Amino acid sequence: MTSDRLFTLIKTKYNNIIILGVLVLIIFFGGIAVYLVEHGQRGANITNLGDAFWWTIVTITTVGYGDYFPVTIPGRIIAVLVMLSGIGIFALLVSSFAQRRLQQPIESRLKSKTQDSSLLTDETKTTIKSKIEEIEKLTDEDFDTLIVMLKSLRRILLEKSNISSKCLRCNIVYHSKPKFCSNCGLVLNK
Repeated sequence: MTSDRLFTLIKTKYNNIIILGVLVLIIFFGGIAVYLVEHGQRGANITNLGDAFWWTIVTITTVGYGDYFPVTIPGRIIAVLVMLSGIGIFALLVSSFAQRRLQQPIESRLKSKTQDSSLLTDETKTTIKSKIEEIEKLTDEDFDTLIVMLKSLRRILLEKSNISSKCLRCNIVYHSKPKFCSNCGLVLNK
């Protein structure tokens, strides 16, 4: 396993641990809060901590059986906060998994493109590296030069990965596969 994959795995697990910790805190404090508000009220069906924690878990998971529910205004405000927290945590988990699923193929494609060392000369690599290391000291002209170099590097990488055909006479690159060059008329696909 490469160090990049290990870092991504640790980062993902760390994010999931944070989400799980927030979930436990919401269940804990939501259960205690609804118990304190509801337990002594007339008509309340949340009368002990077990019922309060059960209600909080059912509410945060958006199941909502309806067997326990708050009857006071402060209890209902707590219920709204727990419900919104449940929706938010669910959205965070789904987006975290989706981001991880989408990020892996993109990273692997970028790595395969940038690992092709034939595209970059050692001089270009050294120049870009030295300019980035001294970014605070760059003049506006040096910064513009660096941007131009990075853009041309990006263009080279994109062209390398997407070239379908190239006219041998006028060197125009086509990303589709035309039969003839639109500039000089040379037959491209034989």
